[in-house]
Amino acid sequence: MLDRYLKNLSVEVEPFAICMLDMGWRLTLPGPPVAMLHFIVQGEGWVISTDGQRQRIGPNWLVVIPAGNAHSLETRGQMLHELRIESAPEGPPVHRISAGNGGPLEIVTGCGTVNVRYGEAVGLFDHLSQTLAVDLSSIPGIPLLYQSILSEQEDGQPGEAILQGAIMMQLLVHMFRKLSSDSEFTLPWLAALDDPRLAATLDAIIENPCTQHTVESLAEIAHMSRSAFAKSFHEAFDRSPINLLNHVRMEQAARLLGTGQVPVEQVASHIGYSSRSHFSQAFKKHTGMTPIEYRRS
Repeated sequence: MLDRYLKNLSVEVEPFAICMLDMGWRLTLPGPPVAMLHFIVQGEGWVISTDGQRQRIGPNWLVVIPAGNAHSLETRGQMLHELRIESAPEGPPVHRISAGNGGPLEIVTGCGTVNVRYGEAVGLFDHLSQTLAVDLSSIPGIPLLYQSILSEQEDGQPGEAILQGAIMMQLLVHMFRKLSSDSEFTLPWLAALDDPRLAATLDAIIENPCTQHTVESLAEIAHMSRSAFAKSFHEAFDRSPINLLNHVRMEQAARLLGTGQVPVEQVASHIGYSSRSHFSQAFKKHTGMTPIEYRRS
């Protein structure tokens, strides 16, 4: 199941920042618009969410912060100082943030946002409700993968985005393997796709968004009763089947409009709308822009 799942993933990596904390310092970061990753290069300490949840971190741990969640990194021992970052830094391809005043360097971590999607439409970390920390220290070559991403970002060579995505995919594969072997993992999509009935309905939605799916027709694909399917689907994906169908349609429409080559009428038809005006209304409700405005942006 994991191999099948990984074949349908796409990964986009935004520029990383190098965050450095001296002993006795706390670094507080704003909630990212999409999931944020921290790769711990050196040191031990804590990542703390706004609700007070504390998660221990150490070298070669990969930490995933849910979208919108402000959080802090702390070194071990007594906290004496704090640096608060209110917005994403601007500057060179790899930013450097230093929480300290020249004291002993305790923690170094790579911080960056990553967009991981299943079938190019469904966000892997969309419904992550709490910080996820995975210890990858026992896996050979993990530090080299992270350093390769940084090197690509600093060099700025042609094809860097594709190569960064491929390298990040390797890190994610190791994370998924760890999570799959852990009976207490909390990544919703992995748990849902372990159920072949739900996986089949998700694939039907993503691969054929133009089909006039209903709860009944999707339940039939899953070989479940309507009520049992609707309940299981909502528990797995935190939304109704039709709500997810509409989301997938709009995300695929946005991707097609972004190419600038497909006429709006064809985009509407591709995702199951026979009326351009109805599609435009639905698209504006989803993105805040009409299809033409989105394409121009």
